[in-house]
Amino acid sequence: MKAPIVMVHGAFCGAWAFDRFRQPFEAAGHQVLTPDLRGHGAGAAAEAVINVSMHDYADDIARLCEEQAHPPILIGHSMGGLVAAMAAAKTQVQALVLLAPSAPWGVSASSMEEAITAFGLHLLGPFWAQSVAPDAELMKRYSLDRTDRADRDAIVARLRPESGRALWETLNWWLDPFMTTRVGPTGAPCLVIAGERDVVHPPATVRQTAAQLDATFIEAPGMSHWLPGEPGWREVAEIALGWLEGLHEAA
Repeated sequence: MKAPIVMVHGAFCGAWAFDRFRQPFEAAGHQVLTPDLRGHGAGAAAEAVINVSMHDYADDIARLCEEQAHPPILIGHSMGGLVAAMAAAKTQVQALVLLAPSAPWGVSASSMEEAITAFGLHLLGPFWAQSVAPDAELMKRYSLDRTDRADRDAIVARLRPESGRALWETLNWWLDPFMTTRVGPTGAPCLVIAGERDVVHPPATVRQTAAQLDATFIEAPGMSHWLPGEPGWREVAEIALGWLEGLHEAA
């Protein structure tokens, strides 16, 4: 029996982010769970994410992993990739696949866009104590730049407010004395995939994350940030499935 898979969505998103990406894994015989992170379900109040920490997200995912009959495989996208890595440090998992993961504590930005995003949040005032509304135009320009207009509009319509505290812990980690997002090798095999054209989490930054996790790193040619759903997502899924199958054969 194949291991269950838990897919963890990124900031401002929900379980729907994996509506397409989950399909090849289910076709390969895996049970796929796609939980909404705390406060991200449809109809949740904006206040539901106030003061929610990355540790809270990771604890929730670790708890879900422990409820499974067998240790699962964790797959996370963007901020959800960092949540998945943090959860894997708290519980047993069979493997990790991180898609364009947010950088953990200690991994510095490699592009001007990353630095601008991190410092730009401070224009919102004490954003760490608030829920932060999604910026549709930034999302379209940087995360969804390779999706067609209909997909972009549908995704933007479903975006949710995000925890300012979680964003602060992730994007301004150098200001966090508690080193909330600090992670290292978890003991589980780990694959990290970056999009060649991603400016949200560029390959140079994601490569540093992979090194910190002692992970295998793959750069997906022509891909941007929305790896679970932009054109080419199926090829990304096949890369992950092939890598997982290789682990099974080597066991």
